[in-house]
Amino acid sequence: MKILIADDEAISRKILESRLGKWGYDVVVATDGTEAWNALQGPDAPSLAILDWEMPGMDGVEVCRRLRQVDLNPQGRGPELQAHYVYVILLTSKTRGEDMVAGMEAGADDYVAKPFDANELKVRLRAGRRILDLVAELVRARELLADKATRDSLTSLWNRGAILEALEREMARSDRENAPLGILMADIDLFKRVNDTFGHLAGDAVLRETARRMLAARRPYDAVGRYGGEEFLILAPGCGMEAARGVGERMRAAIAAEPMNTADGLIPVTMSLGAACRPPRSGVTAEALLRTADEALYRAKANGRNRVEAGG
Repeated sequence: MKILIADDEAISRKILESRLGKWGYDVVVATDGTEAWNALQGPDAPSLAILDWEMPGMDGVEVCRRLRQVDLNPQGRGPELQAHYVYVILLTSKTRGEDMVAGMEAGADDYVAKPFDANELKVRLRAGRRILDLVAELVRARELLADKATRDSLTSLWNRGAILEALEREMARSDRENAPLGILMADIDLFKRVNDTFGHLAGDAVLRETARRMLAARRPYDAVGRYGGEEFLILAPGCGMEAARGVGERMRAAIAAEPMNTADGLIPVTMSLGAACRPPRSGVTAEALLRTADEALYRAKANGRNRVEAGG
């Protein structure tokens, strides 16, 4: 594990560096508070830091204070669990209770008195590593819950709420970058017949395979969400009408290319799609854009299914 030591005293710094190296740590050295702060800002910054309280430029307490200020959420309502939390141990000759309180209130996690006892430091570092492991586990759990909240449980596509939020973001980006935004509403043809003929488990298998083929046929920056039932919404940034129809045609062809293999046998499936395009800075709302794509989808159904129709 990477660890930062920040101490302006050369002898103390060398002793620390030697000890930590023997204990298996990858040591990063700073000679003052400013260097320490800079070392903790990079993408590969250490997760553990031993900071001398009194250093030129910026003392250890100020480094702690700045670190914890960064940890505040954007609304400033309090600390938010961070994916990269830095566990800070203050190294200090200050032993008064009020000094220790000041250091902990600034955001330090622990402190060790100078001159430090090697065994005590080793134990406190071990405790810090356990806490960092716990933080990492909590972050993973939070990310998993967030992913479940935005994913459709059957197909693993974005769910309706998430894809509609993505639509709003893409509309805003379209205006900023002065680029069109294409969308497609897609619906599996005669899906009720699949359920009635083969059963709902086969229908679920068809939905999963449809999602897989759509994801395989999309461009890397296109988004696909399950809009409801057997209906899907595709976002195609940068696409005018013809380009959006091209995205839809690739998906249509991928669905119809070959029957879908399910536990109940091979099931031929086709899909109809309706395309719509929003010019940048046009003022077209999400509701109006979705309505245009939905009307085009209904025309595709009325004109024989297994086709892409343009809206507008």
